[in-house]
Order: sequence, then structure tokens, then C-alpha cells
Amino acid sequence: METLPGVKEEMKWGVPVFNEGKFYIGAFKNSTNLGFSINELTKEEKKLFEGSGKIMKHIKIHSLQDIDKEKIMKLLKLVAQKSRCEKRCL
Repeated sequence: METLPGVKEEMKWGVPVFNEGKFYIGAFKNSTNLGFSINELTKEEKKLFEGSGKIMKHIKIHSLQDIDKEKIMKLLKLVAQKSRCEKRCL
């Protein structure tokens, strides 16, 4: 992962999981979700994501045109720096 060098990938619960569960990628019928741990993020930072999860939220990508590389890189860096997982987020 060029944005976060050294991040390990593993398969858990049928999806690729990164950085011990801080991030995941889920493929669904109508979208691909990029999931992020929101532990330790501020209320304002949590608003950058979708979903109602208490420890994980996501952004949805419906098509290649929806990919905002800069936004995704900023979210990855934010979560990598601020989010804390006691054992694993997932």
C-alpha cells in the first residue's frame, strides 16, 4: 500500500482487511465499500464517512468515476494516525 508503507493485508470474514482491522474492502452488488475504524476520531471527522456503525464506517464507490484518490488517501492517513484498536477493530 503506497500511501501507508508496511501495512499488512490479511483475509478476515471473507474480505481483505488491512492494518490489523483498521481498514477493509467489501465488494457488494451495487457498490464497493472502503471501511475505516472510527475509534478516537472526532465527531466532525466521523461525518466524513457513511454508515451507522459504532466502531467502523465506510465510503461507497459505485463506479470508477466515484474514486477520489486524494480523498481516499487523506482518510487512510487520518485513520492510520488517530484510530486505536485494542486488539483488532474487526
